[in-house]
Amino acid sequence: MTTSRCARYLRETKSGALRIDRAAIREEEKLDGKWVITSNDDTLTAEDLALGYQQLMRVEQAWHTMKSGLRTRPVFHGTPHRICAHISLCVLALLVERIAEIRASDTWHNIAAAVDTIKVVDYQRGGVRVQQTTELRADVAGLLRGLGVDSPPRLHHVEQAASAAAGA
Repeated sequence: MTTSRCARYLRETKSGALRIDRAAIREEEKLDGKWVITSNDDTLTAEDLALGYQQLMRVEQAWHTMKSGLRTRPVFHGTPHRICAHISLCVLALLVERIAEIRASDTWHNIAAAVDTIKVVDYQRGGVRVQQTTELRADVAGLLRGLGVDSPPRLHHVEQAASAAAGA
């Protein structure tokens, strides 16, 4: 039929055709922009719960941002120590994000976009293979200085190209 996510908004007619269930959509629209949060701690106020949930979303977003740069996929944890490690990494990611935002006086999104402009190119010239960082834009160099991070070296690797070495 379709994914369970969409199935709740569809109904099947007697002839087997799928139709949009407008009543189900209206019911869901009543919840648009609202959260339903439960807790087993009855000492927390609604504001505390909402703030805690927002912080959790930021931690998960920070973790997602870190993982997306590494091109990783979801990992399902089966043991308590792995779950604890995952949460620790999420908190560490959020801490790194917040420190960077404070030092740079900018959003993490803008910082990540600026850093993403730093590239390493690999090329051959005259029988020599070279890996070199692209020239840093002035704003990116300033951002790195403000964050207390050294600029990457201009030259990463130089070696005799395989074809030139074989012919020697």
